[in-house]
Amino acid sequence: MKTYSLKKQDISPEWLLVDAAGCTLGRLASQIAFRLKGKHKPTYATHLDNGDYVVVVNADKIAVTGKNKSKDKMYHHYSGYPGGLKTTSLEKLLQRFPERVIQKAIKGMLPKGPLGREMFSKLKVYAGSEHPHEAQQPKPVQLLNAVGE
Repeated sequence: MKTYSLKKQDISPEWLLVDAAGCTLGRLASQIAFRLKGKHKPTYATHLDNGDYVVVVNADKIAVTGKNKSKDKMYHHYSGYPGGLKTTSLEKLLQRFPERVIQKAIKGMLPKGPLGREMFSKLKVYAGSEHPHEAQQPKPVQLLNAVGE
C-alpha cells in the first residue's frame, strides 16, 4: 500500500462566504485561518496551499469581547525612521478600516513566508454585505462556535 501525496494539479479550492455580523473576532479569525490553510480537508499537506477562498462580509459588525478591549488593544507599525512608531487603537481602526482588523487577526495566524502570503491572498474581506465575487458563487458557511452569544 502506497502513501498518498497531494500534488499541485489535484488541488481544487472552493469559495466560501462568511457573515461576520455578531461573531467574536478571535474565534472567527482562527476558524477562517484553519480554512485558508486547508486543514479541514483530508488531503492536507503542510508544504502546499490546499485552502479555500474565503469571502468575509459585514466586517464592520464584528464583536470584540472584553470590557475595554476596543480602547486598550493597540496596533503598532514602524516607519523605519527614528520616532516613527505609529499606534492606533482597535476602536479607531474599526471606525476607519473595519476590514483591516479581521485581516490583521487572520494574517497573524497563518504561516510566515511565501506560502503564508499565498494563503492570505485567498482572503477577501468587505465592510458591508455587498461583495464583487458573485460570479464564483461562494457557498454560505456558518462556522462552528463563531457566533458569540
